[in-house]
Amino acid sequence: MSVLRSITAKLQKVHRGLPLLPAPLGRTKTPGPQPARAPVFPIYIYTLFSFLTHLPHYQLQQLDMPGTISPLDPSNFQIPWYFRCPISLELMQDPVTVCTGQTYDRASIESWVATGNTTCPVTRAPLSDFTLIPNHTLRRLIQEWCVANRSFGIERIPTPKQPAEPDHVRILLAQAGSGGGGVASRAAAVRRLRALARESEKNRVVMATSETRSALLDIAFDGMGLDSDSDSDLESESMAVLAMVGLGESEAEADLAARPERLNRLSEILLHGSSLEARINAGAVVEVSAAVSATARSALGETDGIIHGLVRLIEEKSNSRAVRVGIRGIFAMCLLKENRVRAVQAGAAKAVMRKLGEVETERGAAAVELMCRVEGGRDAVISGAGGGAEAVKALVKAMAIGRAAEHAAGALVAIVSSSDSLQIEAVKAGAMGQLLLMVQGGFSDRAKRKAQVLLKLLRSAWPSYDAVSDSGGFLLQTY
Repeated sequence: MSVLRSITAKLQKVHRGLPLLPAPLGRTKTPGPQPARAPVFPIYIYTLFSFLTHLPHYQLQQLDMPGTISPLDPSNFQIPWYFRCPISLELMQDPVTVCTGQTYDRASIESWVATGNTTCPVTRAPLSDFTLIPNHTLRRLIQEWCVANRSFGIERIPTPKQPAEPDHVRILLAQAGSGGGGVASRAAAVRRLRALARESEKNRVVMATSETRSALLDIAFDGMGLDSDSDSDLESESMAVLAMVGLGESEAEADLAARPERLNRLSEILLHGSSLEARINAGAVVEVSAAVSATARSALGETDGIIHGLVRLIEEKSNSRAVRVGIRGIFAMCLLKENRVRAVQAGAAKAVMRKLGEVETERGAAAVELMCRVEGGRDAVISGAGGGAEAVKALVKAMAIGRAAEHAAGALVAIVSSSDSLQIEAVKAGAMGQLLLMVQGGFSDRAKRKAQVLLKLLRSAWPSYDAVSDSGGFLLQTY
């Protein structure tokens, strides 16, 4: 801090017009409780960088300062201060300029804004516009410096890929539309859209507009009933793009749920698609539609073959993506109570239990919990696991996997509530320890309530030699 103050004194002599640094905090006290104080060190860092980035070269010479800031890395290699991000103090990988004229590394300033800050870190001026403009000149200078210092182990920073231009996306959509030429050229345009969506999250944000989604749905179902390979390819590729960019509620309802012919075509692809890839893409469209709209969930559930198609995906043995899409789709469909009965009747409870813990454990456990709430669901879950004891063991094991714990506990309540023997099996499987962790750990209030209910159910099954039962009932009394 003394070094910073000495530099500040020199800066004030050279450039009187700039604002002074804040006085040291904590020198005077007022009666009553003291307000929380912001950390002083970051303020000095930001302000100093503001001074340094605005001073001409001749004034920097008057400060008797070296051309670099003291190194932060263990190798003691000095990075020029003007190549460092004022927030992270690390070499900038993707320098961008904000509306105040200050330049930061993209990742640092995006993180700064994402945490709720609305001011420029250096100038403290309000950010009236959150647009980040790439500083290509500075990036090229940093790249040249990296190349010049290769002998010191410095790697050249990569040239960041910029997000797709909305105009480019519109051009590709026009080429993929019904007026864009032959089926082969249209499919090629959709494949380029898919490549853009797969490339980065930023591209998917650019593409996630109502206009793009509606156009993709039109392209996907434009050739309904045609059997050529090119038409099937166009259909499948369009659905793959939809699965990545998602659907909004309006598109899911107006462009899919309200179109019975499209729902029937979706069911046909799920059951009898020309390839597993086509079936997976159709299942992903079902999932993204059911996830955003109750109307779409109802219409999809009433369409013959949709839920059966998702179950078939879960039962695929050699493709984990198919299993993942199937489980996610069943969970989204089961958010509607009427679909839970349909799912149980279609064998979804058995299929999900067989895959529980392999992929999508959280959504799998949540789907099992929802299906256990309807008639026949509990028995189907037990049957799918190969018996009550096996079902209990699988669910207790799932309780150790993050947020799946809440749903696994809810399913266990339904499974063991009417069976003393299964309650004993749950205790033997280690449910007690997991439940106590849930009650005492960082879980949601809803998860804690489920854990408390299950603890009360298992109270009589705890063996006399158990450490928890030796606690004199203190833990139980707190629930």
